[in-house]
Amino acid sequence: MLDTNVLVSALLFDKGRLSWLRPCWQTGRITPVLAQPTAMELLRVLAYPKFRLEPIDRDRLLEDLLPWSESWSAPIPSSTQRVRDPHDQVFLDLALAAATPVLVSGDADLLALKESVVPLQIVNPADFQIWLGASL
Repeated sequence: MLDTNVLVSALLFDKGRLSWLRPCWQTGRITPVLAQPTAMELLRVLAYPKFRLEPIDRDRLLEDLLPWSESWSAPIPSSTQRVRDPHDQVFLDLALAAATPVLVSGDADLLALKESVVPLQIVNPADFQIWLGASL
């Protein structure tokens, strides 16, 4: 599972440090998981004025993600693990509910839990790239 900041970086910056993720989901090596609250967060962030994206631009970016994503429509139970920033809780809860093996984030509040949430691995994008290479 990829948090919003990771998704946005992969979608917006074709030559950025996370651009390698887009072909990963478009070839089926990974499957991003989205639920209503995480999808709404993604839409909200893509609409930030600093990105200067017109609605058609946002639609094109979503076309590069949504066909390869899994949509989680079941309830997302609240885990016993608490994230320091309550806004990040949904990513942890969704990753656990969907039984994803890994949650990729650059967020310090989520990464702070990487040693305490089993069986989920919480990793930054660089470590995920290494993990993904090792899992082939």
